[in-house]
Amino acid sequence: MIAPALWLMLQQQQQQQAPLPPSPVARVVITPGLSALTAGDTIRLSAQPLDSTGRPVAEASIRFVGSGGRFEGRVDSTGLVTAGSTGTLGVTAIANVRGTRPVLQRIEIRMLPGPTARVEVSPVPPRLVVGQTLLLEARALSAAGDPRNDKLRWRSSSTRIATVSQDGLVTAIAPGRVTISARLDQVEQPVSFEIRPNTIASLALSPASVSARQGDVVRFTLVARDSTGRTIAALTPAWSLSPGKGMIDRDGAFVGYEAGSYEVTATIGGRAARALVKLTWRDVRRPAEVVGRLPRTEFSTEEVWVHPDGKVAYLGTGSGGDRMYAIDITDPAHPVVTDSLMANTRRVNDIMTTPDGRFLVHTREGASDRKNGIVIASLEDPAHPRKIAEFTEGVSGGVHSAFIYQQPKYGTHVYLTNDATGYMHVIDINDPYHPTEVARWSSRPDQMGNYVHDVDVQDGLAYLSYWNDGLVIVDVGNGIRGGSPSSPQLVSQYKYDLNELYRDVEATGGPGFIRGTHTAWRHNQYVFIADEVFPAAAVKGARDAAAFRAYGRMQVIDVTDLFHPRAVAWYEPEYGGVHNVWVAGDTLYLGAYNAGFRAFDISGELRGDLRAAGREMVHVNTADMDGHMQNAAMTWGVVVKNGLAYVNDDVNGLWIIRMESRRENLTP
Repeated sequence: MIAPALWLMLQQQQQQQAPLPPSPVARVVITPGLSALTAGDTIRLSAQPLDSTGRPVAEASIRFVGSGGRFEGRVDSTGLVTAGSTGTLGVTAIANVRGTRPVLQRIEIRMLPGPTARVEVSPVPPRLVVGQTLLLEARALSAAGDPRNDKLRWRSSSTRIATVSQDGLVTAIAPGRVTISARLDQVEQPVSFEIRPNTIASLALSPASVSARQGDVVRFTLVARDSTGRTIAALTPAWSLSPGKGMIDRDGAFVGYEAGSYEVTATIGGRAARALVKLTWRDVRRPAEVVGRLPRTEFSTEEVWVHPDGKVAYLGTGSGGDRMYAIDITDPAHPVVTDSLMANTRRVNDIMTTPDGRFLVHTREGASDRKNGIVIASLEDPAHPRKIAEFTEGVSGGVHSAFIYQQPKYGTHVYLTNDATGYMHVIDINDPYHPTEVARWSSRPDQMGNYVHDVDVQDGLAYLSYWNDGLVIVDVGNGIRGGSPSSPQLVSQYKYDLNELYRDVEATGGPGFIRGTHTAWRHNQYVFIADEVFPAAAVKGARDAAAFRAYGRMQVIDVTDLFHPRAVAWYEPEYGGVHNVWVAGDTLYLGAYNAGFRAFDISGELRGDLRAAGREMVHVNTADMDGHMQNAAMTWGVVVKNGLAYVNDDVNGLWIIRMESRRENLTP
């Protein structure tokens, strides 16, 4: 499958072959002229080369290639299209007559979700009272979990008891039991609840008045009482706030984005209760100092890692890079390359040491002999790593991420992500000289578009960022599902509509844009996941267009209930995207592509837009006038050690940054 850059290269090659005579082919007609294909289906395309009079050109050969979307499907050279995950697949027919310039014709095929497999409805209240209204939300999903954007139909089992609009708004009319159903195609999801007489005499919010900071989460509890003073339990109010620069969710969790006074209102059964919130500005901004720099080497700068002793850093390379550098950081102001570990690879995406610092693992992607995977090195002398073993079996596509995790019961394993197959490989390195695979696991084995990108392992649970499948949680020793390193077991999944979320990117940059869930990191009750999004073509008028404009947001997923993860907060740069994250204490560190290096205060509970909530602490633009792309940032990631942030920029090398502990008063 060819990417947009290769598509442009083909066009340029065609232009460069000017000495060749024009082709007798004037145009290519692709049939059938379809614009959409359902995920999982196949279709055979054919192409007819025609001359300027519309007659077939018999001597022309036809070859098909895929372009644009990388994971949305595939097409073979004969025109057989197999639909994968939802998105857009570009298909190009190339007509070639020997000795003449080739003629190209491209079509776009949108991959649609499969048939409705289930419908989900929320919230499901135990009861309503007469006169109460409640907005239900429903979504239809395919068997692969892809959302259907079709409008669902709503109905009530008894309009005498409760009505429901086609937008899902339920109005309680009379006491009784009622069933409200949402339906799409032949799939229907009913929810039943009781309508009780409205005996509410008073409503009160607790707390009635509260002072907090911008971005703090304030939780409100509604207390309803009847005329005797008895509490009426399990009621679900409608929430609102004024002014509207903030949010409150259905659980009564409020967050305000600006300092000032807010009025929070809970309404139920014709009665309302109000509370007052006074917010002060959140003062978390800190000054930052660039302590040291290691400018970009011959190759682009990929991932960074710091040895547990804090004296040596390791830096991966890309763009045809064939090595990993060891760097003396004893004096952070003057980092010095001490050695390099060379391998048959074009990209070292990830690096990690064992907790005791005795061994190191780095990934291999793009090996000329197709033997991709991981390299294991001894760190007897951390400044001079020595290769002792590798694991490449069954990893022909390459490895983007590898995570070393130790468990007392099972020892030490490497969890690596296979770029091509969508499998997580579990490698036993209890004997690091003889690594052994003990398991392979995939969310959707052998299905199109199933691409796993990143992995983080905490408390015996692997958190996987699947490109088209969102966050997937797997038991690898926690016991919640009986899993182990040799027998991973699915716990749950959080999947969202990438196409809808980034529709504006596709509208600007064209169909076939690259987008998917890239990063996963667990901290306390949250998992931070980030999307990698690039338009299919250069965005006109965009700043630093040469730096390959990035988009994408980071989402905060609450996994307090591991079986039902839910999104509660997000961050999206005003310019750029989010690549990798790191968490230390109450601080979240981001490599934000064109948006540079960022750090956020994540103390307390998280809700809503983290940038609007005033939680950003530090911003450093890691651009360099002498960088590979002049004055353009492309920040990949960060590792924090001993109070210093080691930030790697793809085109501007390694930056060592200190965030001051004192806080500047930058209150607006």
